[in-house]
Amino acid sequence: MSAKADATMEQGTARPSRASTATKALSHNLNGQRLGRKGRDTRDRILAATNELLAGPPDVEISLSAVARQASLGMTSLYNYFIDLTELLLAVLEPVMATAEDEYVGLLRARWDDADLGERTLAFVTAYHGFWVKHSRLLHLRNRMADAQNERMMMHRVRAAQPVMRLMVDQMDGELAQPQSPVFSMATVLMTGLERIVTVTTDVVLQNTLHAPNPLGRTHLLRAEARLLELGIRDYRMLAASAD
Repeated sequence: MSAKADATMEQGTARPSRASTATKALSHNLNGQRLGRKGRDTRDRILAATNELLAGPPDVEISLSAVARQASLGMTSLYNYFIDLTELLLAVLEPVMATAEDEYVGLLRARWDDADLGERTLAFVTAYHGFWVKHSRLLHLRNRMADAQNERMMMHRVRAAQPVMRLMVDQMDGELAQPQSPVFSMATVLMTGLERIVTVTTDVVLQNTLHAPNPLGRTHLLRAEARLLELGIRDYRMLAASAD
């Protein structure tokens, strides 16, 4: 079964939901038993097995049963720690997204001078693409599950984009207190385009289907996206200045 089919099936046939939080998941298993050293080791083993599968061939499925086999565990043992594939992947995503600030978000925090705006936007787009290259399989899987109407993955995707969009608004001299404003709409469009570009340029399956990975085309696409970001920032800075 493909990862997308697995995600779709999960929504219809997931095990009964049991209340859990990130804190509880780290200190207790899903049966409410406090995790000792052995329990923490088992949980870490499951996460490591998931990462091993994600780093493997793209045609290898990512499913709970595949993870259990990779970790040499029974399904019952795995269900003591994660109720479904979504919860497992969210646990894998947590340390990955913790690196986003250093990888690309932080580049947006200081105001970009008009004189080197093109250079700054290209550096940011390149860094964002680099983050996707590092974690391509996981991020593609998250987005496919979100596109299949998995609400938890949809919310993760949105929350990952929101800090970037708010910082884009700040770069455009927009009002952060007005989320329904045109400048927020521009940030949404720019972020949507950016994610789509990195999705296409890091899609191994698409590249294999085309039988022609094209680094030059990838560079042109990233430069085009950086140029759009630059123009959007310049345009809204001018609008903000004229309104003063």
